[in-house]
Amino acid sequence: MKERKKFRWVALKLCLVLLAIFILQIIFPAITENFSLTASEVWEKPWLLLSAIFLHGSITHLLFNLFSLFLFGSFLERKIGAGRFIFVFLLTGIVASVAASFFYSSSLGASGAIYGAIGALVVISPFMPAFALGVPMPLIVAVIIWMLADLAGFSSFLQGTPGGIANAAHIAGLFSGIALGIVLRKGLRERKMQER
Repeated sequence: MKERKKFRWVALKLCLVLLAIFILQIIFPAITENFSLTASEVWEKPWLLLSAIFLHGSITHLLFNLFSLFLFGSFLERKIGAGRFIFVFLLTGIVASVAASFFYSSSLGASGAIYGAIGALVVISPFMPAFALGVPMPLIVAVIIWMLADLAGFSSFLQGTPGGIANAAHIAGLFSGIALGIVLRKGLRERKMQER
């Protein structure tokens, strides 16, 4: 008999953690100064690659990430389970931080990790409904639009027009998530075959 996985609301819990940390950032500004990703300090403080994922620069930045994390993270958790979802979030977030450290003097935010979750989800459920530009469409189409927007932003950055968005982190998170999604999808298929 197939055992039903318990849904643990990990994405929601992560959202609450991010919100709590943001409140602490407001109360204690030194948290932001000491735990943001500063490229020049990465070799001496490698933990910044992880800690920066949980910090945000503004309420708008936070709210957008909370919405995306809850929505896409919950879908992904339902597909792959809580443990694997946390693994995808943290690993792609760190990959995004590494990429950011090569291009930006400082950065922070969960966007790269969220793009990682979206990357894994688009491999597993490419045709699930999503919104881009205010229009409903399959997730795979939305991801292509978001990727093109990030590539355009990154191109502008390379040409000397900074936009305040760490597009390189988004791109790295997305592609590392896609790579993990390919591995996870194979595992899900094998598990389904065994359950037949």
